[in-house]
Amino acid sequence: MTYATQQDLIDRFGETELIQLTDKVNRPATTIDTTMVSKCLSDAEDLIDSYVGKLYALPIASPPDILTRVTCEIARYYLHGRRTEKDDPVTRDYLGAIAWLKDVAKGLVQLEADGIAAPQAGDSEVRVEAPDRVFTRDSMKGFG
Repeated sequence: MTYATQQDLIDRFGETELIQLTDKVNRPATTIDTTMVSKCLSDAEDLIDSYVGKLYALPIASPPDILTRVTCEIARYYLHGRRTEKDDPVTRDYLGAIAWLKDVAKGLVQLEADGIAAPQAGDSEVRVEAPDRVFTRDSMKGFG
């Protein structure tokens, strides 16, 4: 299951932006390069899965709407490539999406998603076994 489609990108950011970002053949740009868009969406989904997969079973069959938004923001950033600047809204959206994904991976944000959450670390006992001490007060008598 994909988290976002080309149409989701068009709905959020407009067809004109996608044409300008992807059409490297026609001057002036007139068509969307669907291969480039698919690759950026796929890369965004792989990145998301690397964070979300820490707590949720993948693939997420019914992704919540927020994953669509985050996927679109990351894919848009990938489409812009080196054209974005530090304070650009595209960069801010991307950095916000990454921060949110980090919170998901830490368990601070919970997704409303189908699938089995990975078992959480619970209260467990740690057992340590070590050999007997070599140097004790009794074995060191007379060396002082």
